[in-house]
Amino acid sequence: MPLNIIFAGTPDFAAAHLAALLQSQHQVVAVYTQPDRPAGRGKKLTASPVKEIALAQKIPVYQPLNFKTEEAQNEFIHLQADLMVVVAYGLILPKIILDAPRLGCINVHASILPRWRGAAPIQRAIEAGDSSTGVTIMQMDVGLDTGDMLLKTECTISAEDTGGSLHDKLITIGTPALIQALDLIEAKNIHSQQQPEAGVTYASKLAKEEAALNWNLSAEILERKIRAFNPFPIAHSKMSGARDDQRFRVWRASVINENSSHKPGTVFRIDAEGLYVRCNNSTLRLEEIQLAGKKSMSVAEILRGHPDLFQQGDQLEIPV
Repeated sequence: MPLNIIFAGTPDFAAAHLAALLQSQHQVVAVYTQPDRPAGRGKKLTASPVKEIALAQKIPVYQPLNFKTEEAQNEFIHLQADLMVVVAYGLILPKIILDAPRLGCINVHASILPRWRGAAPIQRAIEAGDSSTGVTIMQMDVGLDTGDMLLKTECTISAEDTGGSLHDKLITIGTPALIQALDLIEAKNIHSQQQPEAGVTYASKLAKEEAALNWNLSAEILERKIRAFNPFPIAHSKMSGARDDQRFRVWRASVINENSSHKPGTVFRIDAEGLYVRCNNSTLRLEEIQLAGKKSMSVAEILRGHPDLFQQGDQLEIPV
């Protein structure tokens, strides 16, 4: 028998899994998502990607601030679902909610657990220099991504992967993994595995402040941060001193095995390939940047229109 499922999720990653679920044999009886948030320059209240799909399919949508009230709990319990599927929902689920569906709640997590439990597993994997990651389907418990694993699927992280490209890779492998897991659960043919105690790491939530490039770090670390924080929160830097209003985002960079005697943060060379910035141990070449109020462009394109915008010897700010 197909399962009656409550789906809970909010961003694009979750929406892709909801879309796949709607193409399966299973029935989505309700959708839970975060309350509408202000977005864009006009700060207009905007529905989540998950809500948009649910409304288009005429699926009932619930948007509680949390599950602390008896009203929200009873509303959920009365849905009498077989299972809840949670994908990047963004709310803590109390035990009364986890226990309400007949088969409990499962989660689609964007890492191979127990590595990168927490809010930002995709970005932290790139930032740390991991060579692979994946998706884990797990049975939820009251801990933070500590539940038993039901199914795992892996993929490589290439040297060119960004937070955005790896996000899309994990959707590609995560959506069929979810459907496979649901079919196995429905057939009572799935076997859980306890997470090992060794290898636990935590993927803390992304903060805009950490995207400020610290030139006292190595070029390798900074290059990984630039890729990890693309497309959010986007790595950035700015000029130090008299031109400190010139802040720019960094979208693409390369590590160059070239040392210089300059102090970290110095733009010590400029050519058609980019801006060469001294770091702690080597050089980072900034190749694609975005000036305030402009679109992202290659450094070569920017310099063709503004040849004096950057100068050899410029000093980039090192955040405190």
